[in-house]
Amino acid sequence: MSETMFEKIWQKHRVLERDDGQTLLYVDTHLLHDGGATAFDVIRKRGLKPRAPQRIFATPDHYVSTSSRKLEEIEDPRHRDMVQKLDANTREFGIKQFGLGNPGQGIVHVMGPEQGLSQPGILLVCGDSHTSTHGAVGALAFGIGSTEVAHVLATQTLWQRKPKTMRIAVDGALGAQVTGKDVILAIIAKIGAAGGTGHVLEYTGSGIRGLSMEGRLTLCNMSIEGGGRAGMVAPDDTTFQYIAGRPYAPKGAEWDAALDRWRALPSAPDAVFDAEVTLDGTAIQPMVTWGNSPEDALPIDGRIPDPAGAVDTERREQMQRMLAYMGLTPGTPLNEIAIDRVFIGSCTNSRIEDMRAAAHVAKGRKVSAGVRAWVVAGSEGVKRQAEAEGLHEIFRAAGFEWREPGCSMCLGTNGDIAQPGERVASTSNRNFMGRQGPGARTHLVSPAMAAAAAITGKFTDVRRLLAGEA
Repeated sequence: MSETMFEKIWQKHRVLERDDGQTLLYVDTHLLHDGGATAFDVIRKRGLKPRAPQRIFATPDHYVSTSSRKLEEIEDPRHRDMVQKLDANTREFGIKQFGLGNPGQGIVHVMGPEQGLSQPGILLVCGDSHTSTHGAVGALAFGIGSTEVAHVLATQTLWQRKPKTMRIAVDGALGAQVTGKDVILAIIAKIGAAGGTGHVLEYTGSGIRGLSMEGRLTLCNMSIEGGGRAGMVAPDDTTFQYIAGRPYAPKGAEWDAALDRWRALPSAPDAVFDAEVTLDGTAIQPMVTWGNSPEDALPIDGRIPDPAGAVDTERREQMQRMLAYMGLTPGTPLNEIAIDRVFIGSCTNSRIEDMRAAAHVAKGRKVSAGVRAWVVAGSEGVKRQAEAEGLHEIFRAAGFEWREPGCSMCLGTNGDIAQPGERVASTSNRNFMGRQGPGARTHLVSPAMAAAAAITGKFTDVRRLLAGEA
């Protein structure tokens, strides 16, 4: 049959269907973080235990301190309790945890691919919306709510309604300093924050195939910001080289058998999708968001739009609210907007490639006076590798703070926040009002663009900076 990759994986994991259209799916891998204590309370009250603890993996990330690895130095007792409960629950039920002090600890969506837990063709879930990240290896991966987490813990299955499919093709070679972050911001700017609602998004085209695995992980990470249920990239040699040799990757004869399965996963050439979107990869530039949704993004040479040109009254009023919150004036060039904070990190952009890209910009330069800049590796593994390459010394010499792994400023619930009114150049995935702290003004950019903003004190075309023109 001329099936899409999504349909192949869905059918393989289908257990049964109800008359109301819901399908019971078998879950291969279940990831947990420190926000999942409620689900354990639910199954414990019902006298249940995890059905397949060997398929469950955990790590604390949302509420850990990025200034220390010591549990007692998590300032908020509620957050400290969440980390402690994850440790206690995983110990009680024999679940593998990459806890504080473990060399595998990190942001759950960095840890999973890094450990080889994310593999082509599997169904992977986690109680976090950015679980779509893992689709970069050719998995079907999506976030679930706390009630669903409890269901998966108890049964290793999940009820779902089958989504539609959307193919997003990006053809043409990407230009210098154009990254996976810029590609996904350009996609969301085109389809809108709700454009992929009800769909699994499959990214195709030469522009996608040319991305590294780190770039693909960034791309799929933000699928949810475009409304998608999940994001996927067909596995290829880039995928296989990335997975090979990782701790939980198949070995020996099992590896050879896995490759045979994985090579059969890509969508058939004549597969029919419910929706199609195309972008010219050669036209994508380094992007910057200006509003309070990832869809409010423009190339760095753009200007703040005027609400007067909005398509309707609702959009005009929305733009007016966003500009008032962001403290921006229509017509202002993006490259004239000064920033106060820089955050390089999050499950979107905290892998070794991201560290290298930012360090390349920072090397031999200094953070602009008055700007506070943080670099937060996505895992202990990324941190160790970056330090082995001397990247931390480059950052420190330039005036960046080099911090411990964790979600940090991405979500502003762990003490790592910006102050009201501060403008932040952030490599994270959401720029909602208050996302990085009450009154914080967040602009989403790539790691290289964030580093360029830190150096110049304003949004700057990193291509010009590296060319010596800025």
